[in-house]
Formats: sequence, structure tokens, C-alpha cells
Amino acid sequence: QVQLVESGGGLVQPGGSLRLSCAASGSDRRINVMGWYRQAPGKERDMVAAITSGGNTNYADSVKGRFTISRDNAKNTVYLQMNSLKPEDTAVYYCNYYASFVRVNYWGQGTQVTVSS
Repeated sequence: QVQLVESGGGLVQPGGSLRLSCAASGSDRRINVMGWYRQAPGKERDMVAAITSGGNTNYADSVKGRFTISRDNAKNTVYLQMNSLKPEDTAVYYCNYYASFVRVNYWGQGTQVTVSS
């Protein structure tokens, strides 16, 4: 029912910045959580940042002070501003949509972020 389309990934040098976007379509669930997860080869998929429909945010300790999550409810879009990028940030980044009332997760296809000189 819900489609998530990510954009904004790419190759960036250490210390650089990227801005990821995720547009959701096909949902009428007003109460939800949208967020970003990332997964490197051989690693678990970990939460990076999340934001509720009420505006509450949560960040992984490793990105606090560097990443900022925001959302535009009118556009059903979530953003992740990534600053001061480090090589360890390299991963596939996935957009997540959680419909709270029905307890269902939806995932985007992922976008590659590579931080390298």
C-alpha cells in the first residue's frame, strides 16, 4: 500500500555533506513514524534517526550532532541532512515508515552513501 522512494545518496569526501529525501505515497495513516536506517555489508541494519508525526526525534549516538532529521507532513516526505560525514557512515540507507495503529513497517529500496577520499 505504501511506496517509499529515496533520493540523494552518492559519493562524498570525509567531512562533506549529503541530504537524503524520502517521499511516501499511498498512506492515509496520520499517526506514524518515519525514519532512516542503514546497513553496511556484513552488518546489522541499524536505526540512524526517526521522527514521529508529532515531531519527536530520536538519533543513534554515532550521528548525534552531525545528522538532522525533519519531515514535511503535507508532502509526506522525510529528510536526513548529513554533515561532517565519516568513512564509517558508508552504508545503504533505507527509508522506513511505521504505521502505528496497524503496526506495519514499510521500507524503501535503499540508497548508497559512500564516504571516501
